Amino acid sequence: MKKVSIVLNQLSESAFAAFDALIGNKVRTLLSTLGITIGIFCIIMVLSIVDSLQKNLQNSVESLGKDVAFVEKWPWEFGPDYKWWKYMNRPNPTLNELKKVSEQSTLSVANALTIDLPNSVLKYKSNNAEGVRGMAVSHGYSEVREFDIQDGRYFTEAESNNGEMVVMIGSAIAENLFPNINPLERELTIRGLKFRVIGVFKKEGESLIGNSMDNLYLIPVKTAAVYIRLNSKNVNSRIQLKAKEGVPVDMLENELNGVMRTVRKLRPFEEQNFAINKTTLLSEPLKQLFGVVTVAGWIIGGFAMLVGGFGIANIMFVSVKERTQQIGIQKALGAKNYFILIEFLVEAIVLCLFGGLIGLSSVYLITLGVKHFLDLNLFLSAGNIITGLFVSIFIGLISGFIPAWSASRLDPVEAMRAK
Repeated sequence: MKKVSIVLNQLSESAFAAFDALIGNKVRTLLSTLGITIGIFCIIMVLSIVDSLQKNLQNSVESLGKDVAFVEKWPWEFGPDYKWWKYMNRPNPTLNELKKVSEQSTLSVANALTIDLPNSVLKYKSNNAEGVRGMAVSHGYSEVREFDIQDGRYFTEAESNNGEMVVMIGSAIAENLFPNINPLERELTIRGLKFRVIGVFKKEGESLIGNSMDNLYLIPVKTAAVYIRLNSKNVNSRIQLKAKEGVPVDMLENELNGVMRTVRKLRPFEEQNFAINKTTLLSEPLKQLFGVVTVAGWIIGGFAMLVGGFGIANIMFVSVKERTQQIGIQKALGAKNYFILIEFLVEAIVLCLFGGLIGLSSVYLITLGVKHFLDLNLFLSAGNIITGLFVSIFIGLISGFIPAWSASRLDPVEAMRAK
C-alpha cells in the first residue's frame, strides 16, 4: 500500500507540474496539440457518422421486420448482373397466392399482401398533399409490420373484406391536410374517390430506406381494386410473412421457396419466377460500405495524429532542454529515474488529452448542431468518447517516451552545469 501511495503521489505531482508547464506556454501548447485535435476530430467524427448511420439504418430495416420474408418478383440484390428484363416479366404475387401460401406455410405466424400506390395526390377541401406514397394492404398487415397509431384505429376485418372506402394516414399527411383540426371521420379525396379517415400513425421520423409511415397512407387491398387491376404486371405487389418466434428467417425462406414452387406449379428443374427477400439483403452491403468509410477515417486521422505525435515529441524535447538544470537538482536531491520518466510521460499524455478533448468537444458541438438544424439523429456515443481518450493517451505515451527516457538518464552533475 505504501508503494502504491508513493506512485500515486508521484503521478499527481507530475500531473500538476505538467499543467503548470502547459499553462506557462499557452501558444506553444495550443500549436503542439493541433495535430492531435485534428486527428481525434477526424477519427471520432467519422466513427460517429458511421455509428449514427448504422443505427438509423438498423432501425429503418428492423421496422420492415427482421423476422419477415418478402415474396415478390424483384430481388433486392443489385449489381452489374442484375437481370431486370427477366424479372420484369415475372408475375406479381396475388391474393389467391397469399391464401395458398398461408395455408401451406408451417413456419409463419402472420401474413399479408401489400401493393405499392406511388405518387398519389391527397386532397381535403383546398389543402393538397402531393407525391404521397400509398399502400393497399390485406387485413393481416398490422400483424406483420409493427407501427403505432396516434389517433383512431386500424381497419376492421369487415372493412378489409368488403373493400370499404376507409384510409389510414401518416402524421405528415395529417399535418398538411388537417392543420389544427381532428382528421378522424373526415373525408379526403384520392384519385377522385372519397375516403373516410379512420386512423393516424404516430410520427416515426425520417428513414434511410424511405419506409417511414409519416408520409404514407394505407387502404384495404379490395378497396384498391376499385381503381387498379390487382393482378396487373404494372403494379408492384409482395407477400409478407412473419416467422414464428424462434424460427430463423433463413429457415422460413427455405420453406417459402418450396411452397411458392408448388403454388405456381413449377417443375423440379424449372427456373423460379419469384424472389424471396429479407432485410439482411439491404443491410449487409451498407455495412461493408460503412466499414470502408471507417477505415478511411482512421487513415486520414492517423496521418494527422502522426504529425501531431511528432509535434508532441518535439515540444517534449524542448521541455527537457529547458528544464535540464531542474532535472539535475531533482536527481541530486534523490529523485529516482522513474520519477523523472513518469513526470515527462504524464506531461506528454496531458498534452495529447488536451488536444483530444478539444477534438471530442468539436464533434459533440457538431452533433448538437446537426440535430437542431437538420433534424438528423447524429450522436457521439460513450464508446467513441472512450476510443478518443484512449487514442490520445496512446499517442502521448508513444510520442513522449523517448524524450522522457532521455530526461531520466541525464547525469545529475552535468545536468546542473547545463546552461
